[in-house]
Amino acid sequence: MSAPERIPPRGLTAVGLLTEGELTVRGQVREASNAVLLCTVAHEGERADCVYKPVAGERPLWDFPDGTLAGREAAAYAVSEATGWDLVPPTVLRDGPYGPGMVQQWIEEDPAAPALLALVEGDEPGDGWKAVGPAQVGDGRTALLVHADDVRLRRLAVLDAVVNNGDRKGGHLIPAGDGRLYAIDHGVTFHVDDKLRTLLWGWAGEPLPEEALDVLARLAAALEPDGPLTARLAPLLTGAELTALRARVNRLRTTGRHPHPSPGWPPVPWPPV
Repeated sequence: MSAPERIPPRGLTAVGLLTEGELTVRGQVREASNAVLLCTVAHEGERADCVYKPVAGERPLWDFPDGTLAGREAAAYAVSEATGWDLVPPTVLRDGPYGPGMVQQWIEEDPAAPALLALVEGDEPGDGWKAVGPAQVGDGRTALLVHADDVRLRRLAVLDAVVNNGDRKGGHLIPAGDGRLYAIDHGVTFHVDDKLRTLLWGWAGEPLPEEALDVLARLAAALEPDGPLTARLAPLLTGAELTALRARVNRLRTTGRHPHPSPGWPPVPWPPV
């Protein structure tokens, strides 16, 4: 399979191109647990690369019996867009060569971007890093898993707490060449029970930044029963999931702090990367 082409949209918005364009499948990500197809989307002379995840290629999850992975991916994008942080690449639900599915703009990772995760010796993370916890590194040895003390990651930690992300792995973080950070793979989100499982625990218990509190206030308003975000999410989530989403936003506003891991639930996904 050839490398994705990088021809950015010129006139249409990214969402418009993803929605209106013709999808051509170019390859498949074989390592993925569900069907992930690499595609080109083209419309009226404009072309870009994207990922297409058809609902027909999803493996059923016992603890996510309602809705689809594709629907939750689109819902995560809607919430990300509502924050103004735009951490999730443009994502739409649409029909494709293998039926309805999620189509998301391809983001090229910057190989020269500074590391966001690391393993360090000792018990302290060091300047510019936040500790996640000990990790096995082989031969009975452990090291300290750390993530960068980066405002983009901190925003993502807030977004993950809002959408109740059950699978925030290191491989889901994509630093782009323009300095922005994108996050992908949001199929296991919005559960009514606390399922937050992430590598971004470094701020657990710390006060939320003022900008995060402002964003949460905007989300709360947009999630009112007649709010614009509620209208956008209603076709994608169940009523119980919407109620739980509002409760998480309100709880974060009330505590004013990054959440701690929930007891009885593995706090870090496996594998972590």
